[in-house]
Amino acid sequence: MADKPTLTTAEGCPIADQHNSLTAGPKGPLLMQDVQLLEQMQHFNRERIPERVVHAKGSGAYGTFTVTNDITKYSKASLFSKVGKETEVFLRFSTVAGERGAADAERDVRGFAVKFYTDEGNWDLVGNNTPVFFVRDPLKFANFIHTQKREPKSNLRNNDMQWDFWSLCPESLHQVTILFSDRGIPASYRTMHGYGSHTYSMINADGERVWVKFHFKNQAGFQTMTDEASAELIASDRESHQRDLFDAIEKGEFPRWNVQIQVMTQPEADAWSSKTGWNPFDLTKVWPHADFPLIDVGVLELNRNPENYHAEVEQAAFKPSALVPGIGPSPDKMLQARLMSYADTHLHRLGVNHHQIPVNKPRCPVMHYMRDGQAATAETYGSAPNYFPNSRAGTPQESPAHADPAWSLGETIVDRFDSRIDHDDFTQAGNLYRMFDDGQKDRLTTRIAGVLRDARQEVQMRQLCHFFRADEDYGKRVAAKLGINVEAAMNAVNATRDTAGAGA
Repeated sequence: MADKPTLTTAEGCPIADQHNSLTAGPKGPLLMQDVQLLEQMQHFNRERIPERVVHAKGSGAYGTFTVTNDITKYSKASLFSKVGKETEVFLRFSTVAGERGAADAERDVRGFAVKFYTDEGNWDLVGNNTPVFFVRDPLKFANFIHTQKREPKSNLRNNDMQWDFWSLCPESLHQVTILFSDRGIPASYRTMHGYGSHTYSMINADGERVWVKFHFKNQAGFQTMTDEASAELIASDRESHQRDLFDAIEKGEFPRWNVQIQVMTQPEADAWSSKTGWNPFDLTKVWPHADFPLIDVGVLELNRNPENYHAEVEQAAFKPSALVPGIGPSPDKMLQARLMSYADTHLHRLGVNHHQIPVNKPRCPVMHYMRDGQAATAETYGSAPNYFPNSRAGTPQESPAHADPAWSLGETIVDRFDSRIDHDDFTQAGNLYRMFDDGQKDRLTTRIAGVLRDARQEVQMRQLCHFFRADEDYGKRVAAKLGINVEAAMNAVNATRDTAGAGA
């Protein structure tokens, strides 16, 4: 019909007949040359991507985060830079233990993962609807999740597995108490609180660091349901929370959360730990509000449903390692492990370029030297150099102004220590050169000059400086074979010293 677009193959070729396969006669066998049929079947066979091991069943929506209170004394993060600033977000809710077919209203912890599309990169806050977790050490995490899945022999959920684990890991008691309390089954995703759970750090413009916990307090209040109501709802609608969230947003009934933080300085952390015996970075513990009151930050509102569930919810990738200047990790052991594990999961599920999928794509310029891999678009780098350091014009360079201050962990300092200074990179190379006889030196410098002459002159001069610092004769021979004035090359040694970052 004239008012409808033409159906095409994935390559854009118009399709004339979508009802009938290509056959040898009306009753004959199919033909392998029916590439239209083959393309559709091959794609169909690959429609499903690996299921998330945890948080498999989820729902998501877009929205905005708006700053309502000035917290710049704690963080230099751009999204907090001024009251009234808005940042686009994507929030995915989920059950934790169940598979993709699990019912929304089951008794389970709920995932609460927020992606902030800030103007300095994506910040992912990957949390739950509880402020604590079952274990404090990541070595126990995979084994704990196994207890929430299916027993190997029967392929059934097994209460003995989980209670066996919990009884041997008393640190689980806090979370178990929450899970089996009246708080254990949220009435909907729209009416539950969210927590960053982990301890994070905030760094202000003066380089001062504080420890923080994030809270998302639902403006409608945390509403729950009984076991009886849950069972009745599951019997009639296994997608109850998904339906409720989607329908509410479609009707313009936008859910909102007050975003708040708790703040703890390092001296306060030391004093609190001494007083209580609790580690402030322990994921099984909360910070009492009486000691560390909630501070208002802003309001998060969900106001737009995704257009395609698979593309935008199933392929949404959240990882605690997605941090921005002004927000960082803490010594929380579970968080430290999750900085790796979440990103690694997405590499497995979605591929090395999962950050190019639109729902995961930053809304700010992206400049790096990572290249290729499955589904690479190259849209941000094209033919630009794929290595660093380089001396090409217009290439991405470091931004020292965005450096985080060093951590002081007792007698240990955590920082990016410069491996280019206070190192002698030339003496041993010179000693090796001086071991060679005249013929070996000649062949060495001939080979080097043969390939170095293909480099730009500025690169040649920079490298000559290194040869001269190792041994003057070394530099002279290479310079001569490159046709470069030896005296000019020697003068350049001091003028360009350390240009490439190698210390003398």
